[in-house]
Amino acid sequence: MIPLTVNGTTHHVDVEPDTPLLFVLRDTLGMTGTKYGCGIAQCGACTVLVDGEAMRSCQFPVDAVGASQVTTIEAIEEDAVGARVVEAWVSVEAPQCGYCQSGQVMAATALLKAVPKPTDEDIADAMTNLCRCGTYNMIADAIRQAAG
Repeated sequence: MIPLTVNGTTHHVDVEPDTPLLFVLRDTLGMTGTKYGCGIAQCGACTVLVDGEAMRSCQFPVDAVGASQVTTIEAIEEDAVGARVVEAWVSVEAPQCGYCQSGQVMAATALLKAVPKPTDEDIADAMTNLCRCGTYNMIADAIRQAAG
């Protein structure tokens, strides 16, 4: 059994140590807000926060989490910065299909926690998640709004 703290709750999961965190979240814990995209840590649909840092969970083995705190989209609004990001996302109507948006919100939250007043360059550097609908301008607008 591997101990894993997700959204403030400790779970003991019976999985292989090299199981990607994404599959533990979705298949073992039933937290389906984090999405499977490419499986090679390139698209960002699977982004979660590990101790506040954006992490692509599809290539992050569960045993590498250790004592770190994992935050998923299901709990992001419990965080003051995350709540501001979600509010801004809704306000500017950033999502279209919505598939990538949980990962986008997580990446934006990590950015604003690290850089509370990001420049356009900071946003471009941090927001490497892919959006097949092309809502990048709306995403940047939402981040600027959340930064206040």
